[in-house]
Amino acid sequence: MPTKERIEKVKRVLSYRQPDLRIVLEEIRNTHNAHAVLRTCEAAGVLNIDIISTENFFPINEAISTRAEKWLNLNFYSSTSECLGKLKDLGFKIAVTYIGEDAIYYRDIDYTQPIAIVFGNESEGVSEKAISFADWKIKIPMVGMVRSLNLSVSVGIILYEAFHQRWCKGLYSKRRLSDEEFNKFYEKWLFPK
Repeated sequence: MPTKERIEKVKRVLSYRQPDLRIVLEEIRNTHNAHAVLRTCEAAGVLNIDIISTENFFPINEAISTRAEKWLNLNFYSSTSECLGKLKDLGFKIAVTYIGEDAIYYRDIDYTQPIAIVFGNESEGVSEKAISFADWKIKIPMVGMVRSLNLSVSVGIILYEAFHQRWCKGLYSKRRLSDEEFNKFYEKWLFPK
């Protein structure tokens, strides 16, 4: 039976969850990166992680994630079109990380609206299909010889800009989940099967 402290913590953490801020991972292969991303998402109050994998593969390493995945809702898709098409239908804006010249500074968009941020795999970045769904192509400025950052570092930088904007707007000060969503995750977290 959960303690009173555990029940209060679950209620408090659920009240911070941001159902309209989603992270999309497209064809991620590196176990360390994947779970470092999950850990960062959980810490920032993200609820939904959308995982696109044509090979039905998502590397699991609990030592790295510190079991963050048990506090997240992982949604799996076999194609980019399926995932991003569904998110568009649900009213989400799509921001894809991109290192091309026509990408804008990642801080120049409003992360307080319903938004899904797409990160591509470690070697190739986002796909052309993901770019075709993009409302924005965003980039983190870099002035060194290396043209890209580690996936988990990129997620951390951009996600915490979203966190900052949402915190300043008061989106973490009130419960954002519907009663149905809140109760579903309350039961799942307190009484896992």
